[in-house]
Amino acid sequence: MGLKLPKYDEGELVEMLRQQDRKAFSYLYDNYSDALYGVVLKVVRSEETAQDLLQEIFVKIWKNIAQYDVGKGRLFTWMLNIARNTSIDYLRVNRPEIQDIESAVYWVEEHQEIYNELDAKELREVVSQLKPEQQTLIEMVYWGGYTHEETAQRLEMPLGTVKTRVRSALRDLRKYFGT
Repeated sequence: MGLKLPKYDEGELVEMLRQQDRKAFSYLYDNYSDALYGVVLKVVRSEETAQDLLQEIFVKIWKNIAQYDVGKGRLFTWMLNIARNTSIDYLRVNRPEIQDIESAVYWVEEHQEIYNELDAKELREVVSQLKPEQQTLIEMVYWGGYTHEETAQRLEMPLGTVKTRVRSALRDLRKYFGT
C-alpha cells in the first residue's frame, strides 16, 4: 500500500503557494529540487555550496511567490532564474575577480566546459546514446520542463521509478563528460 501523493496543476500549485500552504511547498521541493540543484551545481561547482544555495533558493521562492507572474512564463522558468541569479550572486561575493553581473555571467559561461564544447544538437546526440527510457525522461524533465510528478503521470510510472531513472541517466551523462 503506497502513499498517495497529491497532484497539482501549475495554476493550483501557485495559488496554494501564495496562500503559504506548506504541503504545496513540500510538493514543490520534492518535484523541483533535483533540477534546480543541477543548475546550481553547474554554476558553483561545489556540492556543499550547491546544497546550501538550494536551501536559500527555496526560501526565496517561498518568500517571493507573490511576485511570480503567470503571464510571463512557467513557474519552473521563474524558479530557474532565481536559482541562476542566486548562484551568480554567490560567485560575485566569493570570487573577487567577478565584480559585476556581466562579469559573473561571462565567468559562468566560460567555466561551463560542457556547454562550451557542445551545441544543442550535439548535446541531443549525446543524450540519444542513453537507453530509450532514459532519453524520454531527460527530454521531458530537462527540455520539456515537466516535473518528476508530471512525468510519472504522463508515462504512467511510479514517481520513485522516474526519479531513479533520471538520476541514472544523469550519472551516465556525467561519465560521458568525465565529470
